[in-house]
Formats: sequence, structure tokens, C-alpha cells
Amino acid sequence: MLKILIPTIMLIPVTWITPAKLLWATTLAYSLIIALASLIWFNITAETGWSFINQYMATDPLSTPLLVLTCWLLPLMILASQNHTSSEPINRQRMYITLLTSLQIFLILAFSATEVIMFYVMFEATLIPTLIIITRWGNQTERLNAGTYFLFYTLAGSLPLLVALLILQNNTGTLSLLTLQYAPAMELSSFADKFWWAGCLIAFLVKMPLYGAHLWLPKAHVEAPIAGSMILAAVLLKLGGYGMMRMMIMLEPLTKELSYPFIIFALWGVIMTGSICLRQTDLKSLIAYSSVSHMGLVAAGILIQTPWGFTGALILMIAHGLTSSALFCLANTNYERTHSRTMVLARGLQMVLPLMTCWWFIASLANLALPPLPNLMGELMIITSLFNWSWWTLALTGAGTLITAGYSLYMFLMTQRGPVPSHIIALDPTHSREHLLMILHLLPLMLLILKPELIWGWTA
Repeated sequence: MLKILIPTIMLIPVTWITPAKLLWATTLAYSLIIALASLIWFNITAETGWSFINQYMATDPLSTPLLVLTCWLLPLMILASQNHTSSEPINRQRMYITLLTSLQIFLILAFSATEVIMFYVMFEATLIPTLIIITRWGNQTERLNAGTYFLFYTLAGSLPLLVALLILQNNTGTLSLLTLQYAPAMELSSFADKFWWAGCLIAFLVKMPLYGAHLWLPKAHVEAPIAGSMILAAVLLKLGGYGMMRMMIMLEPLTKELSYPFIIFALWGVIMTGSICLRQTDLKSLIAYSSVSHMGLVAAGILIQTPWGFTGALILMIAHGLTSSALFCLANTNYERTHSRTMVLARGLQMVLPLMTCWWFIASLANLALPPLPNLMGELMIITSLFNWSWWTLALTGAGTLITAGYSLYMFLMTQRGPVPSHIIALDPTHSREHLLMILHLLPLMLLILKPELIWGWTA
């Protein structure tokens, strides 16, 4: 663990002392080495499921895939941001890379924390760099509004969690994840206990985001620069799912009754946000709403608490992280050329950028869960376990899957097919940097077909 964490921390001084002309190449190479080194975590399987580093940090099959995803995204964000920050003063570019690196440090500490309070602190700490990235490097003036939404939604959700954790510490005497799973089950019967249950979960449901508390997400995504959108979609939403999986163990007898409204919200959200996607004109907004609908499935899979539901949720989180990040990168390559996110204005790009169409095609198919990609595996496991829990859910999940296929194909056809508008004839050709970026997103997704047990979590 320290072999990854200490180099990541040392990336910050490296960013500031590297000469200007080598800045992007050096940080990219450095972060790629860290990302490759993080693959070692997949190799460690201890008897207990935990492999220790020290008292406060450990990895287990649930956090390992998320940790590797976190490390994998830093070089991709550096690759994606090179073009649009190149016009800025060099110190601002250094600051930008520093913020991305600090975000990775916080995320590694959050996913590997064995103390729930440490997880909570790091969960909150990721707000600061993300907020600065959105409000300082965003494209439109709306970005301040988006930053406010992002901050207050997350804070309002997570302050009850802090109180809930302090109550838990008082009752059980420990907040270590290693001992909490063996703590005797609590008698959760009073009315206050129901509030405690809600306090434990609402922070994560807002972060995921659950339909109804999702309004910050499209705003934040649309206004953020490309790296902000990538890290938000790929890792920060997964903090919510990870936190829910960790907290679920302690909330036992109550979840059976209290989770109904949340499951209904999640599944209804899959249909609602999918329908919103069908009417979007803004490309980034469409991808952002599709994230809400995928995360709704994840939330439902976690809340019914079956091994299949948990496994499906983890697989879908990893697959969605790579897919939606790839889609944001593709949307960004369009934006850098046409300077517009409106889909009607940039059509027929297959004629102009034919190789990019190949990446668009693969990413869109991954988004609609084409077999044999991990996206489908995760969705099928969640849908099966939901069906097993109550067969009424099939109507909602089935409709959701159909709508997902609909808007994914709509997005692909809208951007790639059709007549080329006269105003986009002279576009820059695609760079090998962008192709490398897409390969590094979609190749892991393809390779996971061959060895899915890496991201199965506990059930493996």
C-alpha cells in the first residue's frame, strides 16, 4: 500500500520542480507507473479476505478493484486535460495536476481505511479538490452555481452520517471495520433507531446519487472540465456505493423494512433519468444522467443485500467507471473541436473523424450493456437478484434496460451519423494522444471479460 501511496504523494513535489516543457510527459509517465504498480493489489488474497498494511489501512476484495480504478484514472485524466490547459500559465497547469494528485491520495486513503471515521474524513476531503477543479477550471459561468450545489448536497447528506457514526462508536466501542463485522447485533427497535439507520445511509445515497437527490450531478458534470467529469463519474460516485456496502453490515434488522422506499426511488430513477436522456440536447448532460440511471441499479442491488446483488453492484460500478469516463473523454474531444456540447450542431462526425467513430461505437455499446462486457454481467446479476426478491421489479428494470439501449443508440446516431453540417468541415484531425486515452479506457473493460473474478468482490 505504501509503495503506491508514497509515490503518489511525491508526485506533488515532482509536478512543481519539473521543467515546464517536460511537465505533462513526466507526470503522465510517473502516474502510469503508479497505475501499473497498483495492479499488484489484485494478487493479494489473504485468508481473512483482508491484507494488512498497518492498523489503519488494509485492502480486501471489495476495495481492491476500486483502488486500482482510482490509480488507473490519474494518468488518463492527465492525458485528457493536456490540450485544454495548454494555453494557461505554467503554474496553473502545475496546480491543476496537483489537485488531481491530491484527489487520488484522498481516494486511496478512503478506500483502504479500516476505521470508519478515517473513511468519513477522506470522503469529505475529496470535496475540496473537486470543488476547486469545478469552480476554477469549469467552462461556463454557471460553474459557481454547480459547485454550490455539489458542496451543499454532499454536506447536507453527510453531516447526519457523522452523528450516526459517533452514536455507533458509543454503543459498540469501536469503529474498526475489522471488528465491527463481529460485533453483536444491535437491538434496533425504537423510533430513534430508524433515524440512525437513515443517517447512516443518506450520505451515500446522495453521493451515488439516488434519484431525487441527484440534481447536483448533471450540473457538476456539465460545468466541470474534462478531468473533473472523469473523476466524478468514475470514482467519486463509487464512494457512495462502497460506503453503503461497508455500512450495510451494521444496519441489520431494520434494513428489511426501511429500504423499500429507497429501492423504489432507485428503480423509478432508472426509468426517469433514462427518459430524461432521451430528450437531452446537451451531450455531457446526457452522459451525466445516464450515470444516475446506472447508479440507481447499483443502489437497488446493494439495498436488497444478497451476495448476487453485492457482486453485481461492484461489477457494475467498475464497468460503469471505465465506460462513462470514456464517454466523457469522447464528448470532450468533440467539444475541443466544435466548441459546442449541443448534439444537433455536431452531427455526421463519422465522415470527419472515422477512427473516433470506432471508439464511440464501443463506448456506446458498453453503456447499453452489450454481452459479453462486464456492464452486462453486473446488470444481469442485479436484475436477477432483484427479481428473486420481488418479481414486480422486472417491469422497472426491464423498462430501464430498454430505455438505456434507446438513449445509447440515440447518442451514437446523433453524433456520428447523418449529414455533416457545413460549419464543421475544417476540424483538427484526431491525435494519437486521444486514441491512447480511449485504448486505456476500453482495453481494461475488454480484458475484464476474460478474468471477471478480479472484480467480483467477496463472492469470489
